[in-house]
Amino acid sequence: MPTDTYVPRSAWGILWRLAVALGAGFLTFGLVLSDIPVEPTARQGFFVLLDLFLGVVAIVLMPFSRHAPLTIALILAALSGFSGFALGAVCIVLVSLATRRRWQEIAAVGIVWLASTLAFEALHPTLDLPWWGAVLVVLSVLVYGLLVAIGVSIGNRRDLLVSLRERAETAEREQAARLDQARTTERTRIAREMHDVLAHRISLVAMHSGALAYRTDLTREETSAAAAVIQDNAHLAMTELREVLGVLRETDVPAGVPERPQPTLDALPDLLDEVRGLGGGDADVGCEIAPATAERLPDLPEQTSRSAYRILQESLTNARKHAPAAPVRVGISGEPGEGLVLRVTNPLVTVCTVRAPDDGAASRASGAPPSGLGLTGLAERARLTGGELRAAPDGAGSFVVRAWLPWT
Repeated sequence: MPTDTYVPRSAWGILWRLAVALGAGFLTFGLVLSDIPVEPTARQGFFVLLDLFLGVVAIVLMPFSRHAPLTIALILAALSGFSGFALGAVCIVLVSLATRRRWQEIAAVGIVWLASTLAFEALHPTLDLPWWGAVLVVLSVLVYGLLVAIGVSIGNRRDLLVSLRERAETAEREQAARLDQARTTERTRIAREMHDVLAHRISLVAMHSGALAYRTDLTREETSAAAAVIQDNAHLAMTELREVLGVLRETDVPAGVPERPQPTLDALPDLLDEVRGLGGGDADVGCEIAPATAERLPDLPEQTSRSAYRILQESLTNARKHAPAAPVRVGISGEPGEGLVLRVTNPLVTVCTVRAPDDGAASRASGAPPSGLGLTGLAERARLTGGELRAAPDGAGSFVVRAWLPWT
């Protein structure tokens, strides 16, 4: 579609148009003078001066065609019938008008152009032939058509450049939006990983410190072991927190720098040992993997395996936090095409496993306060993987976390 976007001309653009108008005007005016005798009549002298005057007027009006293109084009097309000196300015204005590609305007100016050509021939006859008038009309139409074609071509090129510029700007905006979305997604992922990892570590610290604070029957070896677990997990939590903060500070990650590997189900035995260690190494944490699933588990997609590990980690942490002495059972089943099913079950019991001077102290000995985000975060993680997660009592005295993840 034609555009009317006004773009101010540069000084060079004004100068070369003025030079072309003057050059073409002087050339045409010279041809007119060549037909004038050395001693012209008063009538001939008047038309020569009129030609020169109207040509100057046309050149003066030429810059105003940017603001009133149709009006100036009609005026200059009419002046061209009485001034050869105005021809250069008229051609430039007609080309400029044609860049708008408004065919009603082009047709109206074309009629005036043709009439002016015939008027100029009447004032300055060239050939006294009966068929010259028809030839002149054809030549006039061809010249006008050439000027229009040049203008239309320039207008199309301008529109193309504007379109390409708009596409480039749109692409830049979309790229910026994609980068913002990627940053938001990465921050969300980091926040989720921070919760999964730090909540697990802090829960271990809280539970062991609670045991040290309220259990008076611990031996020296048990106290030392609990203190070592607290120290190790506090150190790991600080290390992982520094890594997360370091990632958040980075604005540009250098190419080729690998991300810190995230644990998958390959690390499940270590996770189970860690959870069993919460009870001094004798906590009842069982894991049953279906034989058919165990054979195919190495083929599980990495993203699904990472999500499965985090779901089991958070579920076991919650079970140990809310039911420290209760047995926990982990079940894993599924196969490609049907999906991976994770199931973590623990009895619904009152969280109080040590004797204490008062009930409030006993309840505090169980561990860290709930985060309020664990199960919600697990459900969101499962959803982002394309699966689903449900956590609720089963009606038989147990609390069950069941997750289904796609396995393709």
